[in-house]
Amino acid sequence: MSERETVFITGASRGIGAETARLFAERGYAVGINYCRSRDRAEALAEELRGLGAQVGLYPGDVSDRAQVDGMMQAFLRDFGRIDVLVCNAGLARQELFTDITAQSWREMLGVNLDGVFHCCQGALPDMLHRKQGRIITLSSMWGQVGASCEVAYSAAKAGVIGLTKALAKELGPSGITVNCVAPGVIETEMNGQLSQETRDALAEETPLERMGTPRDVAEAIWFLASPAGRFFTGQVLAPNGGFII
Repeated sequence: MSERETVFITGASRGIGAETARLFAERGYAVGINYCRSRDRAEALAEELRGLGAQVGLYPGDVSDRAQVDGMMQAFLRDFGRIDVLVCNAGLARQELFTDITAQSWREMLGVNLDGVFHCCQGALPDMLHRKQGRIITLSSMWGQVGASCEVAYSAAKAGVIGLTKALAKELGPSGITVNCVAPGVIETEMNGQLSQETRDALAEETPLERMGTPRDVAEAIWFLASPAGRFFTGQVLAPNGGFII
């Protein structure tokens, strides 16, 4: 069993997930890095974190697949002995008109963004319930709060994450487990890096703080909810969005 507190982060090979892994490693946690396809990036991140003196494990798997999630959780528990913090960060985004959404596309979007949270929470909870402690942090989006044109499936899935978070917080509170959500605004990630410079400038201008957020901005919000400072927060949605949604 690890002598350090532990965190398991899904979708941790890039963007917000990778920055969250760096932050927890910097602050002394043993880190479990889940990835689905970006093996090279995940391995490079693991080496980077080991260079900081962190204990790190790599756990490939698709969060939409229950059997793969169960395997990842079992492997992490074998390696580190417990799950103190679960960060459900893995996500999939796609822009398309509602009338163009296929049943397969809808299922893929909800499979990763919502089913994945369900699978991971159920996978981590037996250990947390046994010890009567733990922190679960889910990742939604400001579009899960207010909806976005041409992102109906994504908005629906991310709204579902918020509902799951609030309900689960009520259920697990008596067991000493907190469940909170982080709903980022427009963040400088590869996903948004595909936007034109004109669009990026417009989004920054529409944000009251007049800039896009960084993965570190979001990682710090996640850290707050996992840290001792967040011990009396549960069922809440923390929204690092620069004032884009108020």
